Amino acid sequence: MVARRFFSAKAALGCLVLVACQQAPAPPAPPPVSSAPPPAPEARNVAAVDAAPEVDTRPFTPERVWNDGSAMGTHVGVAAYTTRTVDAAGVRRAFDDALAEIKRVEALMTTWRESEITRINASAGGAPVAVSQETFDLVKESVHASELSAGAFDITFESLHGLWKFDEDLDPHPPTDAQIKAKLPLLDYRHIKLDPAAKSVGLAKAGVKIGLGGIAKGYAVDQAVKVFEKAGITSFFVQAGGDLFARGKKPDGSEWSAGIRDPRGKASFALLPLTDHAFSTAGDYERAYVVNGRRYHHIIDPRTGYPAKACRSVTIWAPTALVADEIDDAVFILGPEKGLALVESLDGVGAVIVDAHNHLWISKRLEGKVRLTAAPSDGL
Repeated sequence: MVARRFFSAKAALGCLVLVACQQAPAPPAPPPVSSAPPPAPEARNVAAVDAAPEVDTRPFTPERVWNDGSAMGTHVGVAAYTTRTVDAAGVRRAFDDALAEIKRVEALMTTWRESEITRINASAGGAPVAVSQETFDLVKESVHASELSAGAFDITFESLHGLWKFDEDLDPHPPTDAQIKAKLPLLDYRHIKLDPAAKSVGLAKAGVKIGLGGIAKGYAVDQAVKVFEKAGITSFFVQAGGDLFARGKKPDGSEWSAGIRDPRGKASFALLPLTDHAFSTAGDYERAYVVNGRRYHHIIDPRTGYPAKACRSVTIWAPTALVADEIDDAVFILGPEKGLALVESLDGVGAVIVDAHNHLWISKRLEGKVRLTAAPSDGL
C-alpha cells in the first residue's frame, strides 16, 4: 500500500597649391623623441584581453576507484571517478584523508572513551564545560532538531545508557518498567544549557547525559565530502553505515543511486537516485533483538524510554548528511503522518517510510523519483 501526501541574463583629403616662387614656410619642429622602446605587439592590451585558456583535448577515460575502511563503529566506503587532474593514486590519498577526518570527528564526540562529550556528561548538574566551536555547534544543532520535532529527536537519550544494550554490549534482556521510569525524567533536551559567549555546554540536572550517535555520523560524512571536494574530485559518494552523500553524476551522465533495504528482508525493495544529496536510513533491524514476540531496537522514543514503535524503517533524502541523519530518527519516532509533515516543512527533504503495519509512505518530493523493485516483506 502506497500512501502519498501532497503538502507541497577620412580622412579628409586636402590639396594645397603653392604659388610659384613663394617661399615655403619652415617645417614644424619634430616631436620629442622618447627614449623608451615601443611596446611589443604581443604586450598591447594584455590587461584588457586575457588569452583563451588551453583546452586539453587528449582522450581521457575516467576510472572508477573504490576504497573502504572502518570508523565510528561502522563500515566506511567511497567510490569516486578520476579526473584529468586527479588520478587513482590521488583518489586514494583523498580517501585516506577523508577517513582520518571521520576518525577525528569520532574522537571529538564519542561516548566510548574520553572526549568533550564525556566531560560534559561528567559535569552534569554542575559547572558548564567549555568545548570546541565544532562540538558547541553540533550540540546546538541537536537542540534545534529537538525543537523542530517537538522533542522526538533528543540527544539526552544517552541518559538511558546501561539499561538498553544494543551495541558492543548487546544483551537481549530489556530493562524493567521501574528502571525506565526512574530514568525518564532525565530525558529532556531542555536540560541542555548552551552559552555561546563562553562556548560552553551544561546539563542542568545530575544524571543527564548526551550522546551524538544520532547526528555525528552524518556530520562526519559531510566533513569527508569536503575533503574530496578540496582534492578536486567531482564525482563520488561517501558512505558510513546507513549515511551516504553523493556528489555530481557519473561520467556517463547517470545519477548515483542507493538501495533502500527491506526491513524484514535481506535485499533492497526500492532505489533512490542521488545527485548532490544525502541519504540516511533509520531501521529497527540492525541493532535489535526479539524477546517474547516483541522487537526491541536502538531508536528510543524519549517520551516513553522504550524503542519507538510507529515505523520499521525511515529513509531520508536531504541536502546534507547531517540533516538526513537527524531527521530520520525524528520521523521514525513521530510516525508517518506527523513525520511527513515535518519532512515537507524542510527545504530539499524527502522521505520513504515503511510503517509498523508494513505500509509504504512516500513524501511529495520523492514521488516519481523512487523506483520500487519489490514490496517490503512482512514479518515480526
